[in-house]
Amino acid sequence: MSDQTALAEAFTRARPRLIRMAYGLLGSHSEAEDVVAECWLRLAAADAAEPVRDVEGWAVVAVARGALDTLRSARVRRETYVGEWLPEPLVPGIGGAPDPADQVTLDESISFALMVVLETLSPAERTAWVLHDVFGIGFTEVGQVVGRSSAAVRQLAARARRHLGERTPRIDVASAEHDAVVDAFSRATAEGDLKGLMAILDPAAQLTSDGGGQVSAARRPVVGADRIARYMLGVSGRVPPGGRVVPIAVNAATGLAVLDAGGGFTAVISLTTRGARIFRVDIVLAPEKLPEVSHPPGLRRPHGDHPR
Repeated sequence: MSDQTALAEAFTRARPRLIRMAYGLLGSHSEAEDVVAECWLRLAAADAAEPVRDVEGWAVVAVARGALDTLRSARVRRETYVGEWLPEPLVPGIGGAPDPADQVTLDESISFALMVVLETLSPAERTAWVLHDVFGIGFTEVGQVVGRSSAAVRQLAARARRHLGERTPRIDVASAEHDAVVDAFSRATAEGDLKGLMAILDPAAQLTSDGGGQVSAARRPVVGADRIARYMLGVSGRVPPGGRVVPIAVNAATGLAVLDAGGGFTAVISLTTRGARIFRVDIVLAPEKLPEVSHPPGLRRPHGDHPR
């Protein structure tokens, strides 16, 4: 086996974890793929100059730095974004099959609602929290990424943890209970049942939709059970002819996908529950954030130049 082949195989083994780490930092799977693809090019060049012994360790730092740079520039671009900006949802088939340890970490920590709140952190705070609290990377290594001391990074992570705790209180909801609420929401919407919708929406619930300026969407969040119920009934007639609404895992929790007659995605809906009620409805409509139409539901064509 050539050194180049061994390098490619080591990077390929690390790639799913690198993608998930970059996604946690960016909220965009497509951007995460771009960062990881760039890392491969840098890794190959670095290894040609001097052999890289710890491929995954080298790649983790390189991807984190690349993601941080991308995040900083993305913040500037999002200031002119049309309407509300939502993260790109993770649905089955995106990012490859994670190992069990990473799957548990993501299931517990990277819910769609949390990805929304991560947008309110500074890039340095988000990087410190995701790398340390989610992926278990030491403060010294995180400091190499953000260019600060380990003590300063520890403070960044603590601030991020406190902020996230205030915005996203941990509420344990059994998956069966969550699924039942999602099913009730889907049926009430399809049947035009206003009272049924209001009964499963928290009085202070918020709905956010992201059309990216390309698809019709609410420019501002819709707040309150009554307003959200009426909004959902108003848009329920927009399901494409021959299309359907199906349950799908969205960032490891059951949500809904709106499919056209050919099975292509036209919307992904994340529903965040508190007990037996929904307190967040996030609707991703922006075409570039949806899995590609040319693939079966939940799958995306591999993106970027990386070893296969």
